[in-house]
Amino acid sequence: MPRVIDRAELRRLVEKEAAQVVEVLPPDEYESEHIAGAVNLPLPDLNPESVKRLDPKRPVIAYCNDFQ
Repeated sequence: MPRVIDRAELRRLVEKEAAQVVEVLPPDEYESEHIAGAVNLPLPDLNPESVKRLDPKRPVIAYCNDFQ
């Protein structure tokens, strides 16, 4: 189930559980600044085929920076 996590939990998941960080930002925003090691899967492009790039055995952390 999706849930909101804080920075400490993000770090723990990445370091201890090899979590995958997915940024759902548009490509231009991802190129200008993104989390190191993150995969870019823009939100409008998410579909069963695009998520095949992810390892189903590892946790997934989805990130989107929205200032609105």
